[in-house]
Amino acid sequence: MRLRLIVPSAAAAFLMLAIPASAADGTPGAPGVGDSYYPTSGNGGYHVSHYDLRLKYEPKTDRLDGTATLTATTTQALSRFNLDFALHVNEVLVNGKKAAFTKTGEHELEITPPSSLEQGKEVNVVVRYSDTPSQVKINGYSAWQRTPDGAVVANEPEAAVWWFPSNDHPRDKATYDISVAVPDGLQTVSNGELKSQTSKLGWTRYNWRATKPQATYLTTLAVGKFDITTDKTSNGLPVLNAYSKDLGDNLDPAKASVGRTAEIIDWESSVFGPYPFNAVGGYVPNVKTGYALETQTRPYYSPSSFANGANVSVVVHELAHQWFGDNVSVKNWRDIWVNEGFATYAQWLWSAKEGEGTTQELADYVYNGIPADNDFWKVKPGDPGADNQFHNAVYNRGAIALQALRNKVGDKTFFTILKQWQSENKYGNGSVQDFVKFSERVSGKPLQKLFDTWLFTTTKPSAADAAKDGIGTAHQAKAGRSLKAAEPKSWKKIKEAQAALPH
Repeated sequence: MRLRLIVPSAAAAFLMLAIPASAADGTPGAPGVGDSYYPTSGNGGYHVSHYDLRLKYEPKTDRLDGTATLTATTTQALSRFNLDFALHVNEVLVNGKKAAFTKTGEHELEITPPSSLEQGKEVNVVVRYSDTPSQVKINGYSAWQRTPDGAVVANEPEAAVWWFPSNDHPRDKATYDISVAVPDGLQTVSNGELKSQTSKLGWTRYNWRATKPQATYLTTLAVGKFDITTDKTSNGLPVLNAYSKDLGDNLDPAKASVGRTAEIIDWESSVFGPYPFNAVGGYVPNVKTGYALETQTRPYYSPSSFANGANVSVVVHELAHQWFGDNVSVKNWRDIWVNEGFATYAQWLWSAKEGEGTTQELADYVYNGIPADNDFWKVKPGDPGADNQFHNAVYNRGAIALQALRNKVGDKTFFTILKQWQSENKYGNGSVQDFVKFSERVSGKPLQKLFDTWLFTTTKPSAADAAKDGIGTAHQAKAGRSLKAAEPKSWKKIKEAQAALPH
């Protein structure tokens, strides 16, 4: 209840007016950013610009001790605010003063500072914590994976809540310093560049720095014994790749694939525009999970990605995400097509470059090869629903949409769209509709119907509708081929790569 004060004098009234309204009228920040798929993800009332994480991890006990320091700016006057975090918290400081806190739900840390925070002010938040992350479950699941010699955390759409407190939504990007102490003989892998390492009293501390805006789910950590290799791209960008030493028969094909990172980045830079970050690489830990993830500057690959031999296509996919997903991230999780459709199309472009099937042949093959009654056509890539966020249709039907766009606007305009989308939205976010409008602006053509056909219908587009966009039987007839497209040489490799992609 808000009290009404009766002021007895004009002088007293003047003093009341002198109190900043933002300080007196602070209200709680929202416990979510309003994402329709994940309502409790992220928080309202502030923007984080930097995370400083100082951690200590003991693999034998799976104990993680941490101090997270967040530099944030309030976007409203705050009486209270939330962080997304699932581990046990020992203490919270706001601007150097102890703050009250409580846990609500499975991963909401509710913080009440000693006094309301003014709008537009920089705030320093310190959270001290300790726990065993693999034992902390949300809906029966933990993103923290223990390995034979350490641990790994990498997942989508949520991973941060198991190892650092954050504003956990892609709309709130920040820079990072990640300092991790582990027992001597072990190493750490994280985002950005390794700036230094020091040993003391049986512990080695590794200091990683990521200097470009980065979404929370794209922040990763691995602890273990790694074979680390370094390289450079043609323009001098540092490349660091890491492979667990106990990958067995998967080690050599992993190196044959991830080891081509510099080459792939050079090629993708020519297609999508300048690489947006100051480091790149990849890592393959000894884990049992079967997916890959575009963790910023250092994608994560499971060993199973290479169980059948070299798998360059999955590396092409995750590195393409450094542009589509990492540089320009989803505005809301329903916009996942702006990540996955484009990374899949990068695989198709690589296939064409390698002479193993053109993008047109791949689009025709997908369209003609999947019957109209298949569930593939019931999923809308432009808004698939949380349960189908990583459905095959988001990837491959999503890639057909890009081939249809390319057919409609021509190669020159199409690749201009891809590059300018990156440059105009650098380190930001974009939605499906943002891309539709952007493509219309750059091309000067009405394109909504095309995107509706391939991204927003729950039936297979008719042969006539597909023909209008140069997809399927019409294209094959023009080329003098049979109505059933031949399987491109690269298709098995692409499918094998995609088997590792839904997270």
